[in-house]
Amino acid sequence: MEMDALERKIIYKLKSRFFDIIDTENGFFHYEKLLDEMLSAIKTLTGAEEIILYGCNEWKQEFFVEASTSPDDQASAVPPVISCNGLKAWVRESRELSSAGIGNQGEELILPLMKGDQLLGCMILKGGLDSFRFLPENILQELSGECGQFLDKAHGLAKIVSEEKRYKQLYRVTEKFHSSMDMDMVLGEIIYTLQEVYPTFTYYLLLSQDNNSHGDLPIRDLEYDSENIAAMQAYVTGSVQFEDSIQEKRSVLYAPLKGKQGVYGVLQVIAPNTLMFPKNEVEFITLLANTAGSALENAQLYQQSKRLIADLQLINETSHRLNSNLRLTETMTFMSEQILRSFDAEEAGFILLSPEGVNTNVINGSTGFFQTKDADPYIRYIKEKIIKERESLFIGDFSLQNQELISRFKSIMAVPMTQSGALKGFALVMHRSPYHFPFETFKLLQSLIHHSTLAFTNSMLREELEKMVVTDHLTKLYSRSYLDDRIHQSMNEDHEGTFMLIDIDDFKAINDTYGHQVGDDVIIQVANVINGNIRGTDIGARWGGEELAVYLPAVSLSAGTIIAERLVKKVFESSNPRVTISCGVSYWSRGRKDSYPALFKRADRALYTAKHSGKNKAVIESAENSFI
Repeated sequence: MEMDALERKIIYKLKSRFFDIIDTENGFFHYEKLLDEMLSAIKTLTGAEEIILYGCNEWKQEFFVEASTSPDDQASAVPPVISCNGLKAWVRESRELSSAGIGNQGEELILPLMKGDQLLGCMILKGGLDSFRFLPENILQELSGECGQFLDKAHGLAKIVSEEKRYKQLYRVTEKFHSSMDMDMVLGEIIYTLQEVYPTFTYYLLLSQDNNSHGDLPIRDLEYDSENIAAMQAYVTGSVQFEDSIQEKRSVLYAPLKGKQGVYGVLQVIAPNTLMFPKNEVEFITLLANTAGSALENAQLYQQSKRLIADLQLINETSHRLNSNLRLTETMTFMSEQILRSFDAEEAGFILLSPEGVNTNVINGSTGFFQTKDADPYIRYIKEKIIKERESLFIGDFSLQNQELISRFKSIMAVPMTQSGALKGFALVMHRSPYHFPFETFKLLQSLIHHSTLAFTNSMLREELEKMVVTDHLTKLYSRSYLDDRIHQSMNEDHEGTFMLIDIDDFKAINDTYGHQVGDDVIIQVANVINGNIRGTDIGARWGGEELAVYLPAVSLSAGTIIAERLVKKVFESSNPRVTISCGVSYWSRGRKDSYPALFKRADRALYTAKHSGKNKAVIESAENSFI
């Protein structure tokens, strides 16, 4: 059917107006404004009182209002959302659709907007019955086609603008990713960008690493035994996975956070009220996930390199200090402090094992807890495990391994100290919180103890050798030369001191009666009594033969007298065969002119007095006088 001049004029004006609308955008694109101009032009040309434009959402299978010529408060009662089936039913109620898909009833005209076979939406024209009700079908088809082309062009421009905006955001994000090596910043920027682009979506970062310090970010652990198969497939295969749920009316995308060396987690994006994830969004989200994966990898490698440098510095500094001739106690104190500071540990102990592995000895320098009885169950359990397995122990929750013990400390690391294949002992590091130590810390402790064991052993051997030089072989008391040196040092540094000479009474009779072997055993018994009744800072020494000596630095005469009388009593009560001792006590104090020879002479005179006045007693001679 030929269109008359009026009909041609309508279509021509419509095309011209559409061209003007598109041309006047001049780079400043406003999609809503474009649609309003389109409806305004149609309304003017057709005389319709009201026009409503419905867009088509393919994934939700529904039409939704995109634009209208009436103000919101005056809009007619048209549903804001109509399902595809609902729209078809609505048209059928008025009149069966023609081949063009156009329906009308009374003062309403429904025009489908097509792009080829694709339905872009529809327009409902209301009122103005005389203007468009009797328009020929070919005019309506032409009108529908022109409006469809215009809407397609508007969609294309909107898509271009949207894509440009999103990829500008992607560029900004990429630039920001590579300007920082902070993993929290990278993860936060991922979520921020997605929320900005897709505000109605929900996001989670499913990470495969330790995730204990990322603030309020929506981060979850990637569970390897999880029922979420799609997430695991994305992580394992490194490709995007989808999970569509008709029942829950949502579509979920899982994009792997992939770097060059591996996959570091999965980005979970949940699109609500969607039966199928929008395909045009998949590419952008995938690019963002890949960019984020590379940034995470770089941040992680940077953190690993920093940690490795710190670990090497720790090992180097520790090795340097351990090889600087520190005393054993100083060595162990330094090691404990290093471990507590570097590993965020609460207790650090070093336990020596006897050659047969039966007895344990806590080395001085370990933290105070290991000097208490509360540490015994831990030491006993770890000792048995290490002797049996000869392997380091990494325990996340000790209460699960030993349920009989009410465990105060949950996180435990234990590393054996071996030298030349022989087990010398073990280092024990603990914290109250379960799973407190990461595996990297455990590996570092192993390396640290491995590099330090030789220094430990050398330090112990050096001190043993030093002690052998200044120790009497039979009694294990100090030598006379060591005693002389310590007395001279004390008289220069302290304000007072007490010295005593001790002689075993009738010792020749012991040798003649029981033999020299028993005589040596008696000397050992007396030496053990001395060691058991003096402080660690006091010096017990073998003076010569059956004569022994004790020096008490910074001890008053009255306190020294009590100790001397105690030694006399203890020897008499514990020796077998029973023997007695005589003791001569002397004393010095700062402010009086005195000397070591004079101190010795006074003790020797007091010992002589004790021997010739009945034995089995202590006699005291001060600088001014002597008395029993």
